[in-house]
Amino acid sequence: MNQKGFIAIHEGDDLIRQLLERWLGEAGHSVRPVAGESPRLVIADIPSPRGAQSRIEALRAVYAAPILGLSGRFRRGLAGSADAARRFGVKKVLPKPFTRKELLSAVDQALEGTE
Repeated sequence: MNQKGFIAIHEGDDLIRQLLERWLGEAGHSVRPVAGESPRLVIADIPSPRGAQSRIEALRAVYAAPILGLSGRFRRGLAGSADAARRFGVKKVLPKPFTRKELLSAVDQALEGTE
């Protein structure tokens, strides 16, 4: 495992998951869990803001790591705010579609203070 630790990805869309894995890998992050270790970050698709709470609670039951929420249902203005992240109980939210630069910036922000 590299010095940046690994990131767990919970994304149902195979193409988006593969893109996340590629972009994160190119940036030096490992997205393959190592047995007995916890991730430094969880990136999770949130299909609907209405179901966000149950999805996040389920992830928190498994992982003790910050969560970066992704959703096609987030609006750009809403998703960039700290209020939205607080409301959903996650470290950061990112709307789909997103660019590589937006993803890596959101990951860096979500990981701030976890080192």
